[in-house]
Amino acid sequence: MCEAYWFPLYAYARRRGDSPEAAQDHTQEFFARFLERDYFDRADPDRGRFRSFLLSSFKYYLCDEAGRARAQKRGGGMATLPFEFSKGEEMYVREPVHNETPERIYERRWARTLLDRVVDRLREEFILLGRLEHFNNLKPCLQGEFDVPYAELARRLETTEAALKVGIHRLRKRYRDLLRSEIANIVADPADIDAELRHLIAALAGKS
Repeated sequence: MCEAYWFPLYAYARRRGDSPEAAQDHTQEFFARFLERDYFDRADPDRGRFRSFLLSSFKYYLCDEAGRARAQKRGGGMATLPFEFSKGEEMYVREPVHNETPERIYERRWARTLLDRVVDRLREEFILLGRLEHFNNLKPCLQGEFDVPYAELARRLETTEAALKVGIHRLRKRYRDLLRSEIANIVADPADIDAELRHLIAALAGKS
């Protein structure tokens, strides 16, 4: 979970004014302490979503002067976690320049990270089936419509238009199933999945 969702917190730290090095220090040490002290056990499902708990915990950490002082060089003397900070900074600098709050950046990056994890899971399934090229050709349908006509794509995949449409329908259904499964991992009650999904959509649309 930490390895998957470190980037939204890194983006939050950067948007609040931290340098790349400081954001790296803070993110590394926060998660090291988070794991070392079993903060996951403190997450109370009756007090909000896990993503909110994680951000609140990070804010508390950032206000902790003792914790700030211990962030010496990257890693702060604690266990180094395998976060790809160079990749994270590359993603962060692609964020549009605007006056959005760090909280809104966090929510949007959380949503985007979750969707990326779903696409990665779907890709892995196609790889196991030996159909990675098929997935790469159909992947655009997960974000919208194709840039090429169905007839042309069907010829490219050596299938019929009817079979292609069935394949797209099944791909989208599997994507939705995996999305709900991913959300289920970060909510305490399955009844909260739909509400979390609506929040995710709103975050991506800039309405959170």
